[in-house]
Amino acid sequence: HVAPVCSEAAGLPRLCSHHLRRGRDLTSSMNGIAPFKLERYFARYEFSTRYLLCCSDPEAVTLSELLQQPNAQPLKPLWENLSLAYTESAGLPQLRQEIAAQYKTVEPEQNVVLAPEEGIYLTMNALLKDGDHVVTVFPGYQSLYEVARSIGCMVSSWMPVVTTPTEGCSGSIRFDVEELRSLVTPSTKLIVINFPHNPTGALLSKTELEAVFEIASHSGAYVFSDEMYRTLEYDPKDRLPSAIDCGYSRTIVLAGMSKVHGLPGLRIGWIVTKDEKLLKRIEELRDYTTICNSAPSEVLALMGLRCAEALTDRSLTTIRSNLSLLERFFSKHDDKFAWDKPKAGTICFPWLKSGDAADTFCSRLVEEKGVLLLPAEAYGYNRLSHFRVGYGRKNMAEGLEQLDQYIVEKWAG
Repeated sequence: HVAPVCSEAAGLPRLCSHHLRRGRDLTSSMNGIAPFKLERYFARYEFSTRYLLCCSDPEAVTLSELLQQPNAQPLKPLWENLSLAYTESAGLPQLRQEIAAQYKTVEPEQNVVLAPEEGIYLTMNALLKDGDHVVTVFPGYQSLYEVARSIGCMVSSWMPVVTTPTEGCSGSIRFDVEELRSLVTPSTKLIVINFPHNPTGALLSKTELEAVFEIASHSGAYVFSDEMYRTLEYDPKDRLPSAIDCGYSRTIVLAGMSKVHGLPGLRIGWIVTKDEKLLKRIEELRDYTTICNSAPSEVLALMGLRCAEALTDRSLTTIRSNLSLLERFFSKHDDKFAWDKPKAGTICFPWLKSGDAADTFCSRLVEEKGVLLLPAEAYGYNRLSHFRVGYGRKNMAEGLEQLDQYIVEKWAG
């Protein structure tokens, strides 16, 4: 049956005539922002658990591997003679040029280099004020809605439609743009999208993406597009254009080195927008956070972008191999799990067919087998039977073997 999930059931308010909640109800200022559930979960387990079967980043590139890439060789003198001084607040000029080259219609001065999470935090604070209305994909990375809520915004959630199979393990998870249309009002200030989506792996079609901008244009809302997983499509035909190249002037794009290139330790990402006033305000607020980036990280990120094709292919090779393993696993256990095989990214969001909450399953699994999955509760998502699986790491086969053993031992018969 088809089971569209309402926002209230997921723990987020939906804007409608009978149900509207101000963000100030939960947090009154940035000082009182709610704990980041997903990051607190990882802080507890990530560096003490052997099999991380839920991470969203692919296998990390080593420093020596990056430095040995052919396209990194011309930058070796810059690396070897690097001054460990302060850097330009908007980012290394060569890096900003390389970032602009990733898009069709972007100039170097239209991006600022920063940590991806910092980009979300600063953009929301630069753009939003108490009482603004924000519509965001949900479930999602918590800062995409929690920062807005803490400012005092009214937050409405654009929820996926989940179809549960009657036979086999294949279900479906999709975002209906007509549902988005019903949430946006003439006063909506911001629409937040994230495709390929974390945690479901869902993608929009190009027609559906165009509809998002058409909907935004009616209220003059900004569109914030989290594109951290873009270019990890398994078939290039499924790749959407970057939102910044879609011709809508009130567009903001977030991207970075963590998910596609396998360089999360650099802590380098960027915000792209053609709104000069907004970009200037982000740069001003940045003076109160990190001020500037790490000089080594910027040069290594520049190398990473110069080697983008090789690093992306590296990630996709592991992802495709692991996805085949995962497909066989879910086929074997189709009486217990349902899932929607993604077309892009490193993560999926399967669920227990029993309807039981996945948090107990996940906690016992990590305690008994050292295998970490991410329960839906870490997203504040009340379809609690869901859990996140990440398939970008090279040791996934070993982790799946331990998971399989657990299922046989605990659920036999």
